[in-house]
Amino acid sequence: MTDFSASFDASPFSQNLAFADVEPGENQRWSTWPAVTPSERGPDPRPAWVVTSAGALDTELGILKTGKEADAYLLERAVPGDLSQRTLLVAKRYRGEEHRSFHRSTVYTEGRRVQSSRDSRAMAKKSTFGREIAAAQWSFAEFSALSRMWQLGAPVPYPVQVNGTEVLMEFIGSGATAAPRLAQVRGDRRALTDYFNQIVEIMHLFARAGFAHGDLSAYNLLVHDGRVWAIDVPQIVDIIANPQGLDLLHRDCVNICDWFARHRVECDAEYLFAELMAASFG
Repeated sequence: MTDFSASFDASPFSQNLAFADVEPGENQRWSTWPAVTPSERGPDPRPAWVVTSAGALDTELGILKTGKEADAYLLERAVPGDLSQRTLLVAKRYRGEEHRSFHRSTVYTEGRRVQSSRDSRAMAKKSTFGREIAAAQWSFAEFSALSRMWQLGAPVPYPVQVNGTEVLMEFIGSGATAAPRLAQVRGDRRALTDYFNQIVEIMHLFARAGFAHGDLSAYNLLVHDGRVWAIDVPQIVDIIANPQGLDLLHRDCVNICDWFARHRVECDAEYLFAELMAASFG
């Protein structure tokens, strides 16, 4: 995984964007908000910073991160000439199977249903349409997981909308600088212990709802202004419906505790797993 956030040039965003006319320019498009249905928009109450104007333009400002199954881009959604309607978003775009290097997807999708039998057959045949459906499944899975966790009060980016294979979500960071991943953070033992306790609470919140993150590590947790945020949730698993659910929950515990133990924070993966089991079945 390559992270370009540290080298990203924020200067384009620091200047006032000026538009000669209302036609999209290079690296721009009309806002896709009007093109999606209400069910493809984020949950209520919608944050005040969400730009819903049909007159807004989406401007791509650069790539934030490349991943195994998707790439994340920094995007500005703004109404030309109206500084009050301007926000930064992350546009996460999923790739089709032929361009994806993530080979463990079936572990996470066990227990999930494909609503359309036509879609299911196309996916099984791996037709062009089927590959498009498979990629869109991951974007909708992430949007759904973010929506559910946001409504439950979990510290996750607000999901603005989903459109095909693209999820637009809240940008976590300062200015145009993305918040660092936990793996990049250097802190004293006291600060790291606080981060660990926050992560345990996030895991408890997931478990009480019947879910495990499924791929939790120091690389998909952000730290911003002392707060830990969970990201990369398309593989969220139902602990009961997925036959691998408990194994994935246990792996989350081991991954997190191993990382913190290496940074001299006392923790016990088996104890944490027992706590989460009690929370999920309690």
